[in-house]
Amino acid sequence: MSYIEVFLIGVGLSMDAFAVCATNGIVYKNANKKWGLAMALCFGAFQAAMPTIGYFLGSAFTEYIKAFDHIIALVLLGFIGGKMIVDAIRGDDSDESGLTLTVPVLLLQGVATSIDALAVGISFAALESVNIATSVTIIGLTTFVLSIIAVFLGKRFGKLLNNKAQLVGGLILVAIGVKIFVEHTFFGG
Repeated sequence: MSYIEVFLIGVGLSMDAFAVCATNGIVYKNANKKWGLAMALCFGAFQAAMPTIGYFLGSAFTEYIKAFDHIIALVLLGFIGGKMIVDAIRGDDSDESGLTLTVPVLLLQGVATSIDALAVGISFAALESVNIATSVTIIGLTTFVLSIIAVFLGKRFGKLLNNKAQLVGGLILVAIGVKIFVEHTFFGG
């Protein structure tokens, strides 16, 4: 898997975090520079940790799933991306009702937005061409940067970004799942 593909997976995975950070920037009065950095660190760390966990869980079963790796990647990325697309179309928001962001709320958001990354880590384990250390570093840094941007965009531009970010992220994940499936099915990738 190329660095560009891993970066695009990072962008796709970070769209939930992006949407939540933009929403946090809108909703929470205390979403200042310090909290923006805290959000970026939290989301970036969880987005890097979850695929790592998924990779090592998936590695235990790699021998059994190698023949189906491309189907697994298509199903997992298609499901994750499809859910993001459906949520964006339905307008499901991650708005919080409170006005002050707290560490427990931030950690809960970090876990909630990174569950999808666990499944991506499992699909990484099925693919021999993935360097997990490099991949999770790229995913974590991508999420970190996009989260900082999202907080400040949320402060400036409002809720409009939430559903569009989820839609783009979902489309990216589905497209990468299809690409992996096509490469492995038709080109022996």
